Amino acid sequence: MGEQYLIDSNSVIDYLSGKLPEEGMKFMNKVIDGIPNISVITKIEILGYRTTQEAQMILEGFVSDSVIFPLIEDIVNQTIIIRKDHKVKTPDAIIAATALVQDYTLITRNTRDFIQIKDLKLLNPYKVN
Repeated sequence: MGEQYLIDSNSVIDYLSGKLPEEGMKFMNKVIDGIPNISVITKIEILGYRTTQEAQMILEGFVSDSVIFPLIEDIVNQTIIIRKDHKVKTPDAIIAATALVQDYTLITRNTRDFIQIKDLKLLNPYKVN
């Protein structure tokens, strides 16, 4: 099946707005060509982003094409562990827990927010080779 990815909010916004470098855009195109995976937190964050009507429609289209992982008990329990062990904000802890429970690599430009979480696989789309 290959490696699976969970896309963080900042990477969704940067991809859809074309801010990623060329190699990052190529990589994200491959990820997005499959069905994109996001946390319910990412859905809340990107759809709650104040933007133009046109951009809102693009964001809504992206979300409707995505698999959205809800807050199931395993993710809640993993989030609690992350919050107890690390100084991570709750939304980031939920996103990290989702990636861990699903065994997905987290695509995010904010790797510093997640680097201390053991066993969490990270990929920065700004640093794709």
